[in-house]
Amino acid sequence: MPVAAASTATKPVLFDLPYAPLAKKRLPAGRPREWYINHNRRLKAMRLAIALLDAGFYRPEQADNRRIRATAELVDIHPPSDITCHMVRALMRYSR
Repeated sequence: MPVAAASTATKPVLFDLPYAPLAKKRLPAGRPREWYINHNRRLKAMRLAIALLDAGFYRPEQADNRRIRATAELVDIHPPSDITCHMVRALMRYSR
């Protein structure tokens, strides 16, 4: 009779622990102002896209501007502009 293999894990691994962001680093100096604006916009779009995916919205057509802004309010992010909302949908579209 086969014997059940014993688990070598001492503790169960929990994947749904609260998210803790990494320590922030300063952005490189000397870039044009537009670079910093675009960089921060991309970061905001990524955070919003992740929040929408976690909430169960997997398709870009499910994420209209109203829903994206409501999600931003839920996760304490300033309301995104129309350009940022467009970037969120683009990230959701190209992540497939």
